[in-house]
Amino acid sequence: MTGTAEKPAEEVAELEAQEARLVLPRFTYEDAWTLGTILAGLARERRAPVAIDVRRGAQQLFHCALPGSSADNDAWIDRKRRVVERYGASSFLVGARFRAKGTTFEASSRLDPDRFAAHGGSFPITVEGAGVIGSVTVSGLPQAEDHALVVLGLERLLSSYGAAAG
Repeated sequence: MTGTAEKPAEEVAELEAQEARLVLPRFTYEDAWTLGTILAGLARERRAPVAIDVRRGAQQLFHCALPGSSADNDAWIDRKRRVVERYGASSFLVGARFRAKGTTFEASSRLDPDRFAAHGGSFPITVEGAGVIGSVTVSGLPQAEDHALVVLGLERLLSSYGAAAG
């Protein structure tokens, strides 16, 4: 994922494919903990100065702030998460869809930019048969890297379900 370096339509298609692929069979409190610790482990390995947030509905199930992060990252988490809650799609995808239309989220969404940010890093938690039930968000890196970290964490969580069943 190269983010804005790709042609907007290709970027949108790639992001939509990620969301279609990263559908979970379930999402329990234990799964939230597992996802959060996967992301924290990946961030620690990279010495990434991020904050991580995992929610089911309005309930925060996991939060972690690593060295180098700040309260500003928590504000970014809230802004990106609100985009996922409103649009039911990743914050990066929402921004890409506006770019594909030749505009920006800030210019065309009519939403308060102090409350909503269509920047990469927040991803819907989608469960088979239930749809979007929550969000997972990372803040502290450039937006394409925040997004890629979340995608990797969800891929690892999804593969852990298969390993547990086998």
